[in-house]
Amino acid sequence: MGSFSVTVFCGSNPGVDPGYAASAKALGEGLGGRGMRLVFGGGNVGLMGIVAGSTLGAGGEVTGIIPDFLRQREVEFQGLTELIVTDSMHTRKRRLFALGDA
Repeated sequence: MGSFSVTVFCGSNPGVDPGYAASAKALGEGLGGRGMRLVFGGGNVGLMGIVAGSTLGAGGEVTGIIPDFLRQREVEFQGLTELIVTDSMHTRKRRLFALGDA
C-alpha cells in the first residue's frame, strides 16, 4: 500500500458543472503521481469513477469500499488495488474514515 492514504467521498454523478469532473481528474492525477493511495466509494460512475481512474492511471493505489446492496446496483470499479465489500452504508462510511490518513 501507499505510504499515505487520502479518503475522497464524492458522488456517483459527474455533476452539472464540467469543472467538478476536471477537478476529480486533477485530484486523482495528483494523488497517483505522488504515490499516494486513494480510498473511495468503490463505484466506476460519476466523480467516484473519475478520481479512481485518474489515480490508477497516474500510478497510485486505489481501495474501493462498497456495500453489498450498492454493488448489486452500481457497477463496481474493476482493476482496483483492493475492493472491500461491506454490509451497510454505515460500515462503509466507518471504513472510509478509518482507512484514510486525510
